[in-house]
Amino acid sequence: MAATADADHDAVPIRYRFARLGTELLAPWVLVLALPLLLAWDVTGHDPGRALLWGSVVGVTGSLIPMAVIVRGARAGRWQTHHVTDRAGRMVPFATGLASLAAGFLLMLFGGAPYQMLALSIAMLASLLGSIAITFGLRFKVSMHAAVASGAAIILAIGHWFALVPLALPVAWVCWSRVEVGDHTAREILGGVVLGAVLGGGGYWALITVLG
Repeated sequence: MAATADADHDAVPIRYRFARLGTELLAPWVLVLALPLLLAWDVTGHDPGRALLWGSVVGVTGSLIPMAVIVRGARAGRWQTHHVTDRAGRMVPFATGLASLAAGFLLMLFGGAPYQMLALSIAMLASLLGSIAITFGLRFKVSMHAAVASGAAIILAIGHWFALVPLALPVAWVCWSRVEVGDHTAREILGGVVLGAVLGGGGYWALITVLG
């Protein structure tokens, strides 16, 4: 049995394994968990306590809670994998994300969170609403991997534009990976990149410009 498993593993092309690694390491739930913590560290002046507090509020409500629902649904057979590749099955994860993020936004609003964290939460909500409109209104399976990655790269680069080129590398990796593993077409990836850049990154920049 062990020899068979090793043979099967060796039969998988390295190219595909590299793509699958990008799909998992740069999955939306991972980026949505990491991004608020990195941003909070920056906007709180590197205050560990406040950075952990506000970063965790966005990370938990935007990533961990929706992901828990998705994993539970995948185990129950409601969708094929935790990436919810079936377009029609995305309503429950999207709705859960909206409700959870909205709750997190209210916690931060009444808790006195930095305006940049409020802006991040609103930009994420806008991105989700845009995804719902495209997915069910236009019946187009936009890539959430690409949307979250492109939006996160722009948000992290604001004020640190020199970092945009290195940040673009993981975005390119995850975009390529989603096509390589067969979960998305190039058009769906492009749609995700534009959605994330405009509503996520652009929305965040517009909000901090107004609020700041």
